[in-house]
Amino acid sequence: MIPVTKPFLPPQQIYHSYLDGIWKRQWLTNMGPLASELEMKLKSHLNLKHLLFVTNGTVALQMAIKALDLKGEIITTPFSFVATTSSIVWEGCTPVFVDIDENSLNIDADKIEASITDNTSAILATHVYGNPCDVVKIEEIAKKHNLKVIYDAAHAFGVEINGKSIFEYGDISTCSLHATKLYHSIEGGLIITKDAHLLKKLASIRNFGISGFDSFADLGLNGKNSEFHAAMGLANLKYIDEIIKKRQTLMQRYDEKLKNLQAYRPKWHNDSENMGAYYPLVFKSEELMLKVMDKLRGNEIGTRRYFYPSLASALPYLEPKALEITDEVCKKVLCLPLFYDLTLEEVDLICRLILRIQNN
Repeated sequence: MIPVTKPFLPPQQIYHSYLDGIWKRQWLTNMGPLASELEMKLKSHLNLKHLLFVTNGTVALQMAIKALDLKGEIITTPFSFVATTSSIVWEGCTPVFVDIDENSLNIDADKIEASITDNTSAILATHVYGNPCDVVKIEEIAKKHNLKVIYDAAHAFGVEINGKSIFEYGDISTCSLHATKLYHSIEGGLIITKDAHLLKKLASIRNFGISGFDSFADLGLNGKNSEFHAAMGLANLKYIDEIIKKRQTLMQRYDEKLKNLQAYRPKWHNDSENMGAYYPLVFKSEELMLKVMDKLRGNEIGTRRYFYPSLASALPYLEPKALEITDEVCKKVLCLPLFYDLTLEEVDLICRLILRIQNN
């Protein structure tokens, strides 16, 4: 069986070395020394001034909306994981979906302004598959209309634009460190802002809004993470460059073998490098995509329709909305296996099976 993804795990002895310290200290959570160390090392690795390690990427989004005191409507993408939309609804706001660009698969920045109303408070855009949005255009729109910007960068760990971390864009960026991501802490998330005052508020929200031993400054939640998760994050960080290099090698092999496939990969941002978070293909037709998916499943090879169906039409707690490009792309997109332990020989097998379907 070849799954669509598999978590990277470091050598057991490295993880166990962190566990020995946890057992000695008996400090398991509440921002212990390993969680604090992970924050510092991630700031250094990503060249960021501020960063918080939180429970998961969904909590990070909820914290971002709360910290920015957003109300009313938030413009967002229909082509993302459900947490992008559910976080907006969970925080009492209304998602307003804007169609995507058919090349990048990100929210189409040229269509955002048409959806802005007097009730719009923010833009929440996803860097889909880690591919940077048109951050320059979005910033211009936000400044013009006095809107806040949150980036769901769940897939974008390590991604840069012209050497600058993708996390530095917007008022707040969030990231997922879930086990399915190229860099993970089993469960976990990051929240990033350049604003020191906002960081302080976010840190308070992460810890129930507590400001002192018996005082409270904000409405908060439990957004902290454990020492065990931080230990995995620290252990995996030692291998991040190796992980990315391997995944990029696998992507190059797919590209080489599938160059004649009737499908296209999303067009990547011109000033950014693909870190290999996913390997998505948009097929010429849904019929071909389904045939490929079924053929691979029959050979015990996993795939996923990231992201299907459109969030604008799939969620029972929202009125459905048709969006021409999103609806078309959702029907034809498929992600192929991509993970550190995948071999070039397995990629070759996958590609042979796919091309056999197309050529029959």
